[in-house]
Amino acid sequence: MNKKTLKQMTAFLRKDFLIEISYKFAFISGLLHALIGILTFFFIDKLFGHAATPHLETFQTGYFSYVFLSMAFFNYAGAGLGSFAGKIREEQYQGTLEAVLSTPIKIPVFLISLSVWNFLYATFELIVYLTLGLFLFKIDISNINIPAFLTVFSLSIITFSAMGILSASFVIMFKRGNPIAWIFSASEGLLAGIFFPVSVLPPFLGVLSKFIPLTYSIKALELSVYRGYGIYALKNELLALAIFAIFLLPVSLWIFKYAINKSLKNGSLGQY
Repeated sequence: MNKKTLKQMTAFLRKDFLIEISYKFAFISGLLHALIGILTFFFIDKLFGHAATPHLETFQTGYFSYVFLSMAFFNYAGAGLGSFAGKIREEQYQGTLEAVLSTPIKIPVFLISLSVWNFLYATFELIVYLTLGLFLFKIDISNINIPAFLTVFSLSIITFSAMGILSASFVIMFKRGNPIAWIFSASEGLLAGIFFPVSVLPPFLGVLSKFIPLTYSIKALELSVYRGYGIYALKNELLALAIFAIFLLPVSLWIFKYAINKSLKNGSLGQY
């Protein structure tokens, strides 16, 4: 990374930081929202947790521990999915998108710069999640296989970031209406295994879940943390995530560049 690129990314990071700290209540409310969500599933586990036990035998953990990990990860992965479209929309509203993209900044640098603050903030939230889980809720992660966990985590972030870039492309071209974000948000809770294992689903929904990257991420993360599964034991899930990442990343970058060029030609880049 050269000095010019670093300076460009730092400028975006400083801008996003200054905007974020100007809304102090939003920061506090975000943390409270996360805590309330955790407590909700903690008490659901107290009431119904034992009923989910047969479906959790694969992971050898309780319902709350299962949901806690999947929610913590999904909140982080959501930074990749939502960063690009959300930031593009902000730039449109502020009237700065066309000006920024008219500069010599490279598209990959621009995209990374858009997401840096969101990932930093998501990392902070993840630390808060883990702190609460380990010290307040006494979640046991002593079996974690760190190399496998990091591999799953990395492939997942690449995949969801690629989906986020696709989402941003729709925002640039159509301004309103974002089918990628809609499909993901509509399906993740039902089909991907965040709130319950996919084994609960009827067969036809189980088939649909296989086409969602998050399904493989959640299963692999749960097994690497609670069962200590290594990379070889998770080869099927890792292969699926790798295929998604290898396919989606170049396609999303190409579509994003196409969306930028088309909007520049028809003069709609600055419109919202």
